[in-house]
Amino acid sequence: MTNRTPIFPAGHPKPGSPYSPAIVSGGFVFVAGQVGVDPATGQTASGFEAQARQTLNNLRTVLNAAGCDFGDVVKTTAFLTQTEFFAAFNTIYREFFTEPFPARSTIICQLVSADLLVEVEAVARQPGPG
Repeated sequence: MTNRTPIFPAGHPKPGSPYSPAIVSGGFVFVAGQVGVDPATGQTASGFEAQARQTLNNLRTVLNAAGCDFGDVVKTTAFLTQTEFFAAFNTIYREFFTEPFPARSTIICQLVSADLLVEVEAVARQPGPG
């Protein structure tokens, strides 16, 4: 049986659906999709760029709660609602990630709420010996 430890960052509300914000297993942190909602207010950021930054700030909070940061991320998946957001997303993504960039997939799709324009999930390696 694989050891799985859930991560629930302080200040973030517990999900209303059956999932954990992150799971630590086998030296990796698997972060569920983060969106552009301010955890303190519950408000969705206005506009794509604000949502993208809030999404990545939320991702940072979950990573930090697991003892990681953006430099530990090995894979991300970004979900955008419009192809027109791709260039802006790349610019904002570079504000948070540096080279060598993690492997990344970007998918254009409809998200669960019409207010949401971007979602990002990640896999990070926990720092430690080795």
